[in-house]
Amino acid sequence: MRLLSRKVMRNTHGQDSSYFLGWEEYEKNRYDHVNNPKGIIQMGLAENQLSFDLLESWLAKNPDAAGFRRNGQFIFRELALFQDYHGLPDFKKALVDFMAEIRGNKVSFDPNRVVLTAGATSANETLMFCLAEAGDAFLLPTPYYPGFDRDLKWRTGVEIVPIQCTSSNGFRITESALEEAYRLAHKRNLRVKGVLVTNPSNPLGTTMSLDELNLLLDFITEKEIHLISDEIYSGTVFSSPGFVSIMEIMKDRKLENSEVFNRVHIVYSLSKDLGLPGFRVGAIYSNDNMVVDAATKMSSFGLVSSQTQYLLSEMLSDKKFTKNYILENHKRLKQRQRMLISGLEKAAVSCLKSNAGLFCWVDMRRLLSSDTFEAEMELWKRIVYEVKLNISPGSSCHCTEPGWFRVCFANMSEDTLKVAMRRLKVFVESISPIRSQSNHQALKNTRRRWSLTNWVFRLSFHDDRELEER
Repeated sequence: MRLLSRKVMRNTHGQDSSYFLGWEEYEKNRYDHVNNPKGIIQMGLAENQLSFDLLESWLAKNPDAAGFRRNGQFIFRELALFQDYHGLPDFKKALVDFMAEIRGNKVSFDPNRVVLTAGATSANETLMFCLAEAGDAFLLPTPYYPGFDRDLKWRTGVEIVPIQCTSSNGFRITESALEEAYRLAHKRNLRVKGVLVTNPSNPLGTTMSLDELNLLLDFITEKEIHLISDEIYSGTVFSSPGFVSIMEIMKDRKLENSEVFNRVHIVYSLSKDLGLPGFRVGAIYSNDNMVVDAATKMSSFGLVSSQTQYLLSEMLSDKKFTKNYILENHKRLKQRQRMLISGLEKAAVSCLKSNAGLFCWVDMRRLLSSDTFEAEMELWKRIVYEVKLNISPGSSCHCTEPGWFRVCFANMSEDTLKVAMRRLKVFVESISPIRSQSNHQALKNTRRRWSLTNWVFRLSFHDDRELEER
C-alpha cells in the first residue's frame, strides 16, 4: 500500500529547473565583499532593494503604524484576534488606490472585487482552480517566468501550452503564434481555458504594446476563453513606452458591460513594485462575481495577516509618500538598468531593449560553442562555477532560442554590480576567438527553433557535479 500521495511521489514541482538549481548553488557560496569576496553573486533573484530607504524613512516617521496604534490608541488586540478572509476594508481601498496611481489614474478599481492572497503565486494558482479543471490548458507566451510551471500546474493539474515568440520581432506576441498554440493544444486534446500574460514581461523587462493587448482581447473574445494579466511589475516601468493595463484597453473599447469583461482577470502584488516579497501580499481583481466569491473562499488557505494589512494600509494611504516613492523608484531603476547595460557593453554583450522590470534579457548567443540548449547549459554552468554569477538561462524560461539569459540588477548594491560586470568582462575576453561575432552571425542565419523538453534543463546537473566532486 502506498503511504504517500502521487503528488508527493512525482517530481512535478519544477524544483530541478536550472532556475532553482542556480539559487541552491548561491546559497552554498554566497558572495560577501568582506567575508566571501570570491563567492557567487545572486543575479537570478528579481527583488527590488533600491528603495528600501524610502520605506524605512516612512516607518521612522510613522511609528504608530509599525507599533499597531491608531490615533495614539494601542490596537494590537484588535489585529491579533480572528479576521475573516475578506480582508480589512481600509487596506483593500488603499491597495486599489495605489494600483490606480501606478496606472496614472486612467482606470479605477472597486475594492469589493479584490481578493487578497499570500502573494502573486497564490493568486495565480487560485485563478487556475477557479477557471480550469485538471487537464485543461492555458496558453503562455515564451519566454515566461519559470515559477509558472509550479504555480499554475503543480497542484491544479492544469497544462501550459507555449505561445512561441522569437527574437525576430523582440519576442512580441503575434496572431499566428496565438493560433498555432491554440491548434497545438487541440491536437493534444486539451481544452483551452485561457491565456496568461505578464505585463510588464518577466523575463523580458518590456511592456506589451497596444497592438498586442488588442490582439489578446480579440483572441479571447473569438475563442470565448479567459485572459489573466499578471501585472505585478506595473510599477517598475521606468522609461517609455509607458505601462498600459488591460483594464485601460477595455475601458477605451467600452467593454465594461460586455460579456468578455467578466473573463479578464488581473493579478497584482506588492512584492516588486513596493519591494516587499516577504510580506506576501498579492491580489486577484476580477469582474466576475462567481470568481470573486470562490477565490475569496479559497483565500482562507493563504491569508495576508491583519498586522501586515494594517501597516500597509497606513503606508499606502499616505499619498505624499506614494507619489514620491513611485517617482524615485522609477528614477533609481532606470539608473541601475543603465549601469547594467553599460557593464554588459564593456564585455561586448548586448541585451533586448527594455523599459521595465528588475532585470534585462541578455543575449549571449555569440558565446555558445554551438547553437544548442546543451551549449547554453555548458555556458551557464561555467558562469555559475567559474565566473561565480547566478543568472537564469533562457531554457528555464522556455525560450525557443539558445543563448538568452535573464540577469537581475535591483537586488544588490552598486559596488556588487560593478564586481559582477568586471567578472563577466574577464570571462568573455577569455572565450575562444572561434566564438567571434562573425561566427555568431553565421549561427544566427541558420538558427533553428527547438522545442525544449524536460530533460534539457535537468541538464545532467547533478551527474556533472558528482563527477567534479569526485
